[in-house]
Amino acid sequence: MSCTYKYTAALALPLAALLAACASPSPQDGYAAAAQASAQRSGAGAPTRVLRNDDDARALSSMIDKMLAQPLSADAAVQVALLNNRGLQASYWSLGIAQADLAQAGRLQNPSFDFQRVHGGGEVGIERTLTFNLVNLITLPLAARLEAQRYEQTKLQVSNAALMVAADTRRAYYEAVAAAQGVGYAKDVSASAQASAELAERMRKAGNWSQLDLAREQAYFAQAVADASHAGRSAVAAREKLTRLMGLNGAQINYALPDRLPELPPSLIELKEVEERALRERLDIQAATLDTQQTASALGLTKTTRFINVLDLGAVNNADAGEPHVRGYQLTLEIPLFDWGTARVARAEAVYMQSASRLAEAATNARSEARVSYADYRASYDLARHYRDEVLPLRKQISDETLLRYNGMLLSAFELLADAREQAGAVNGYIVALKEYWIAQTNLEAALGGRLSDGAASTEKTGAQP
Repeated sequence: MSCTYKYTAALALPLAALLAACASPSPQDGYAAAAQASAQRSGAGAPTRVLRNDDDARALSSMIDKMLAQPLSADAAVQVALLNNRGLQASYWSLGIAQADLAQAGRLQNPSFDFQRVHGGGEVGIERTLTFNLVNLITLPLAARLEAQRYEQTKLQVSNAALMVAADTRRAYYEAVAAAQGVGYAKDVSASAQASAELAERMRKAGNWSQLDLAREQAYFAQAVADASHAGRSAVAAREKLTRLMGLNGAQINYALPDRLPELPPSLIELKEVEERALRERLDIQAATLDTQQTASALGLTKTTRFINVLDLGAVNNADAGEPHVRGYQLTLEIPLFDWGTARVARAEAVYMQSASRLAEAATNARSEARVSYADYRASYDLARHYRDEVLPLRKQISDETLLRYNGMLLSAFELLADAREQAGAVNGYIVALKEYWIAQTNLEAALGGRLSDGAASTEKTGAQP
């Protein structure tokens, strides 16, 4: 026995229209939006990209080789990290996962077909049932809307992850450059201490110095060697941290860094309403807001379906041997006799309140981070400027006067060497203060959700620190 079923266009066309309406955006659209947002906010020269195959990896490696052919700037290091950091690449693929979930949410569940054939006593009974899930059909628009919100939230989270990597890379860059610069001055101090120790040894042999004086100079030299060794280790660790963030391997780890940190800007940027800007611009706050909205929408869905867990509509076609076909429909509905859905609604409400509390916590933290980062930014600028405008000029003046008196045989070589050590220490203090300023600026940008020069024309002014 054979049976043939024909489906008319009256059913096919509405289904096709529904599926077309539920079409989801391309993953490339999500990647492009996230890449553009992270590039604009992080100061990278070009948007990031997703590595899909070996050809993409080879093209990226060639691009990075060209970027590493000259000493890296902070912006170049950030761009390399956004392109090549493998953890960030994994975050980019979460957009593909969210897009697939969105596409799945816009599709009807497949119908189920039941076929039953019984025979006995010379008779054959056949029962055929085609069942559609009506709950899925009814809740499809709301479910698709929830997944669309989750998709937008994922884009914000991916963009924010890129910004965090960019901020970490900038911090590591300034740490690495400052550490390498500090090694040079530590070696200068060590060389000065060695010369002083050798001179003290000759003076002791000539009988002009005591053993105590010699021991003091030798101890200082030993400490200077230890400090130089410690500075070298710190420089290696700082450079390797930057290398990891940029995702470099092989010959690419031999990249060159500039000899010194960027100079202190002549003025700082004064900000107004930093708390409001943080709440408005930070992507993690926007993502948390979407999460709370999505949870509220899910709560509405739970209330809608609390009494309807299973609602299936089926077309029935029964046939018995020698009898005409019997047609009809079958409706399966779960009766809320024991479970009225109150537990599911209570759970959804608890999840919503949890999400709302986390959003409030994120907003409070963002305000605090904006305040403390801005205060640190201003204080770090003041300290670095103090070293530049007060400490270093005074140390240079003292050094010039000391050298003049040494040439006039009014001071000993030991006093000249001691002054050189003190001047090197002042320069090293300025390096540390300058590094702390650039890191403070990076922290402020991270707390505000973007570079200081982006989108702040109405709330910022540039001027000298009072």
